[in-house]
Amino acid sequence: MPPCFLIRIMPHPIFVNNLTHPIKQPARVGYCDTFLCKLRGLMFRSRLFPEEGLLLVEKKDSRLDTSIHMLFVPFDLAVIWINSDMRVVDKVIARSWRPAYFPKADARYTLEIHPNRWDDYQIGDKVEFRNA
Repeated sequence: MPPCFLIRIMPHPIFVNNLTHPIKQPARVGYCDTFLCKLRGLMFRSRLFPEEGLLLVEKKDSRLDTSIHMLFVPFDLAVIWINSDMRVVDKVIARSWRPAYFPKADARYTLEIHPNRWDDYQIGDKVEFRNA
């Protein structure tokens, strides 16, 4: 398999900084913008450490495109939806093995992080992405 194919699957790490309410340790997550990366997501992993997560990236704001499922994800997640203006538009604790979660408003980014990080991002907060 050519190395360029592997690069397309593996997300590169970024920090998700909260500009409204700065966090001492911002989330360090994988930037996941390819079909294969988003398809795999966090399925089939045995656990998620508090410092891990994924940022699923779509081409435009949408409720449908940023919906998620929790099938084959054996742990709960804090899910934060962010729009193109870099504002948090919704958040939920997604329970393992549930069929679907949709944001209440259009979003472009879906941040999937450990539930312990639930308080790091609030609806209305402005965020930024920075390479790790």
